[in-house]
Amino acid sequence: MAEGDNILTHLHDLLIYIIPQLGRFPRDQKFVLGDRIEVKLLEVQEGCLRAYYGREKRTHLVEANMTLEVTRHLIRVAHALRYFSNQTYGVVSEKLDAVGRMIGGWLKVAGGARP
Repeated sequence: MAEGDNILTHLHDLLIYIIPQLGRFPRDQKFVLGDRIEVKLLEVQEGCLRAYYGREKRTHLVEANMTLEVTRHLIRVAHALRYFSNQTYGVVSEKLDAVGRMIGGWLKVAGGARP
C-alpha cells in the first residue's frame, strides 16, 4: 500500500471519530471552534489527496503539515475549555500524531513518484 493510501485511511478514521465529538460542543462553540477544527482537518485531507494524485507533492504536503499543526493547537484549546474529555483528547492526539508522522515520512521521499 502506498504511503498516501495509509495517510488517507488514517485521516478518514480521524474524521469519522472526531465529527460526532465536535457536535457535542456547546452551541456557541459548535459553530465556531468545532467548525474550524472540522474544516482544518478536511483541508489536511484535501492536501494529502492533492499530494497523492498531483505532481506538486512536496508543496501540498508542507501545506497539509502546517494545517495539521494549526489543528493540533485548536484541539488543545478545545480540551483546555473542557469540550473534549481526557479520553477523547488522548484518542484524537494519538490519531493526529500518527497522521503527522506519516506526512513527515512522506515529505522525506516527496518529489518523485508516489511513495
